[in-house]
Amino acid sequence: MSKAVILAAGRGTRMQGLTADLPKPMLLVQGRPILEHLLERLIEARYTEALIVTGYRAEAIENHFRDYRLPLRFVRQSEVNGTATAALLARDFVGSGDFLLTFGDILTGASSYRDILDRLEREPGVEAILGVKEVEDPYQGAAVYADTAGKVTRIVEKPPRGASTTHWNSAGIYAFRPSIFEELQRTPKSTRGEYELTSAVAKLIDSGKLLRLFPIEGQWRDIGRPEDLEAVREVS
Repeated sequence: MSKAVILAAGRGTRMQGLTADLPKPMLLVQGRPILEHLLERLIEARYTEALIVTGYRAEAIENHFRDYRLPLRFVRQSEVNGTATAALLARDFVGSGDFLLTFGDILTGASSYRDILDRLEREPGVEAILGVKEVEDPYQGAAVYADTAGKVTRIVEKPPRGASTTHWNSAGIYAFRPSIFEELQRTPKSTRGEYELTSAVAKLIDSGKLLRLFPIEGQWRDIGRPEDLEAVREVS
């Protein structure tokens, strides 16, 4: 079985008043929630089960998708204090298998969701695969550094504008071994006051584990601002 974990606990403060009553993944694009578009692509990518980590306005997500055609489980992040603690809640759901992890406000083509996990399963010596997208400056996300062979050497969350010497931005899509949960469990609070998934990824790198890049081909969208709701319609 192919399992996917979707982090959908945050409010999405950059959406301003649009998320006063709804979590960001429930905002509508072409008449359907962003999260529904994501789930449809997971089905197309042959995922058989998904866990959605909810938090802010959790009932809006849980009620809408309670009888959805892809088997879903829900777990609530009681204190929305970072992506590391959100991801750690998936430990029982994941069990001993490899899995996809993505954010509920990220959309790309179904092939990316399928191929990133397929690649991890074909490379037994690799501990994780990071989806990345090439940008001019990754200051709004996480800067990912790699050598010429595609081995990830460093990841920096929210670097200052103009400070990065890489053009790879974390695409918010990962394929993980279950060993990631050991790092998530001991992730310290960042300087931004959150427990961040990228801190756990950085610990994997520092411990000598092999992580590889997975460049996202085609359309990809991080739906972080009101203007992204219109642009996301172009994602295939």
